[in-house]
Amino acid sequence: MSNDTNTNDGQRLAHLPVSIFSTVMGMTGFAIAWQKAHAALAAPALIWQVIAGFVTVVFAALLALYGLKLARHFPEVVKEWNHPVRVSFFPTISISLLLLAVVWLDLAPQASFLLLIAGAVAHLAFTLAILSSWLFHTHYDIKHANPGWFIPVVGNLFVPIVAAQFGLNEIAWLFFSVGIIFWIVMMTIVIYRIVFHDPIPPKLLPTLFILIAPPAVGFIAYSALTPEVDGLSRVLYYTGLFTTIMLGANFRRFLKAGFFISSWAYSFPLAAITIATFLIGKRTGLPYFVPLAAALLAILSVIIAVLLWKTQGAIRRKAICLPE
Repeated sequence: MSNDTNTNDGQRLAHLPVSIFSTVMGMTGFAIAWQKAHAALAAPALIWQVIAGFVTVVFAALLALYGLKLARHFPEVVKEWNHPVRVSFFPTISISLLLLAVVWLDLAPQASFLLLIAGAVAHLAFTLAILSSWLFHTHYDIKHANPGWFIPVVGNLFVPIVAAQFGLNEIAWLFFSVGIIFWIVMMTIVIYRIVFHDPIPPKLLPTLFILIAPPAVGFIAYSALTPEVDGLSRVLYYTGLFTTIMLGANFRRFLKAGFFISSWAYSFPLAAITIATFLIGKRTGLPYFVPLAAALLAILSVIIAVLLWKTQGAIRRKAICLPE
């Protein structure tokens, strides 16, 4: 019985998806959103600190598990890397490092700096490798395009948020430029695929929420680089807000899709627009942004709670880490 269990656990480890790190992105974004709520609404600091501590432990555990998969099931990792859809989720690892750098910036600046360096270097490597594969390989088809393709390029926008705080302004502008310009390029490709080709499969439907993240994170990153809310700031923020409203108006379609691990794609983009709303409210001083941010935080909190409940249920039923 013990040998069967060990064999089964080994097989499950072989099918641990790299997209599992999107849970870390969502939970870390959730912690940062409550961090902003602490400043704007006097919410207890203990809330974001508990979430941040929990997600840090989760990230360390997932990193150890995926490292074990790399050591024991290297061909499966190679298979994920060569997959035209799954490869885009490898940078969720480096983005998780960058988000942890954001959330621990005030309490542990030295740790934040180390997380920034590790995350920036890793993400640059992922961006170069994945964009090179897009340019020089021939196994991609337009049907493979999906909002997950934003992750490698738009992940660069997370670097300036912390890099600017440490005076690394030129490095921050480098990553910001790559993220913004390639977001526009990828936006064209993904929207073309969505409109003119077969519908996105139900399992990937939640990734449509990733459309919110580039302008929302772009606004946050740009705010770290510039002292005022200017025209570009407003374009980025309101593009993210409109996209949120557009997708929210179609919530019934997403409810019908059911739950997958990819459903965690709802979490971080909603956290990003919530954080951006707190930030623009603070920068402009306009009163209506605070209740809007509070409403978004309430929605985000409900969604995170549901995702955690669904995920633990899937783990209990052993319905994840299965061959596709």
